[in-house]
Amino acid sequence: MNLRASIACLGLAAALAARAHAAECNDWPIRVAHTDARSAAQSTQFIGPLFFSQPLAAGDHAEGFRPFYLHRQNADASSETDFLYPLFFRRDYADGYRWSILNLINRDQPAAGQAADAPRGFDLWPFYFSRQTGNPATSYRAVFPLYGGMKNRLGQDRIDWTLFPLYAHARRDARHAYSYPWPFLRSFSGGGQDGFYLWPLFGYRTQAGVSRQDFYLWPLGYHQVNGLDTATPVRRFGALPFYASERSAESVSETYLWPFFGYTDRTAPYRYHESRYLWPFLLQARGDARYRNRWAPFYSHSVIKGYDKTWVCWPLWRRDRYTEGALDHQKTQLLYFLYNDHLQQSATAPGKAPARKTHLWPLFSGWDNGAGRVQVQALSPLEVFFPHNETIRLAYSPLFALYRYDRTSPEDLRLTWLWNAISYERHTAAATSEFHLGPLFSVEKHPEAGRRIALGNGLFGLKRTPDRRSWRPFLFDFAKHASPTNPPAP
Repeated sequence: MNLRASIACLGLAAALAARAHAAECNDWPIRVAHTDARSAAQSTQFIGPLFFSQPLAAGDHAEGFRPFYLHRQNADASSETDFLYPLFFRRDYADGYRWSILNLINRDQPAAGQAADAPRGFDLWPFYFSRQTGNPATSYRAVFPLYGGMKNRLGQDRIDWTLFPLYAHARRDARHAYSYPWPFLRSFSGGGQDGFYLWPLFGYRTQAGVSRQDFYLWPLGYHQVNGLDTATPVRRFGALPFYASERSAESVSETYLWPFFGYTDRTAPYRYHESRYLWPFLLQARGDARYRNRWAPFYSHSVIKGYDKTWVCWPLWRRDRYTEGALDHQKTQLLYFLYNDHLQQSATAPGKAPARKTHLWPLFSGWDNGAGRVQVQALSPLEVFFPHNETIRLAYSPLFALYRYDRTSPEDLRLTWLWNAISYERHTAAATSEFHLGPLFSVEKHPEAGRRIALGNGLFGLKRTPDRRSWRPFLFDFAKHASPTNPPAP
């Protein structure tokens, strides 16, 4: 039996008591079904917030059993399935699927009917790697650390090993790097390069006409020259911890008693001077579109190309200001995540209402898009850490939603408590409102249906229709649920 059938069984009894003309059928904790007044899309929850089914943006749909199972069907016919996210996920596409356990055990498989040479792969990090494409030049199987190799992985064209770290070979383009054993003995050849490491005693590596690197008693002594094929090669020298320098035709940087004392002078492509005293605690810098004052941990202020950042009693309080596109941003943080506020204001129309996102961890999160849409949730322990993760928002956040406030416009408002056990909804323009205390008590107001006060979800109560001024009692007033956009006649 699939999840959709299971949900249907859970809601069978509740469906018998569904309310007429209501935007919400509240048979909490068994079932709560809510119909959006604008889109007529229905969201349903069963057993509090555990089982759910709801529409998403762009025609997508999600359902699941929080936090164990989540399935998302997308409008483009792809689908996403998660079990105890991020423990396991599966992604299905038109030409195949991929599943993964903690991104350590990964499987890529073409769909049935795909060509025999369609790529397929399996990884069991860090022990086994396999990819089969039907072409020996791009196919491989490897067992780490015993024997094998990978192709087009980890930034290399090919990596081979035998009893790693005793032997390894990496190739990129025509450049080869050999290790025997890694990292103590290494040699470099091909593609204009040459080099040898006896780490950590000494080593060198050159790229003809481009760069040379030498080290002695790594990391205490080093000498590097990069960019020999440019007009401004950069030379780095270090005899740590006594002295380190970096020089080019455009800048010079020197450090004494590394890393504590030093300076940087730059003349191009911008002018900049920096002085360091007991780095990273004391620092001062001035330059073109650049400014830094740091007396850490008490106070720090920098402006780098318009990005204004201030710390007070690090890491107690931080504020960032910057402009991105047509928006001015201001971010304020207290102890990184304890309080986090992000304000967005139009850079071209400062009188326009700002957008805002605020977190007071773990008590609540609030969102205001500046155009009338406002949302608040309490409790909210995860949103500040995963601000752009919709899977977390679907599978975990509702489990903590003791209270939710959702205002879709200045006229449309919905509030819920205790995972929809108590709800209130109001649509001012339509002159409708509803209050539900689970299945025990409800108050509804609709222009076409009048007013209604019910106990037991319709076992008995009072109602007043638009054509009658007096209230009249009723018993067993159950009917099929209807969309609030098309309520039945009174």
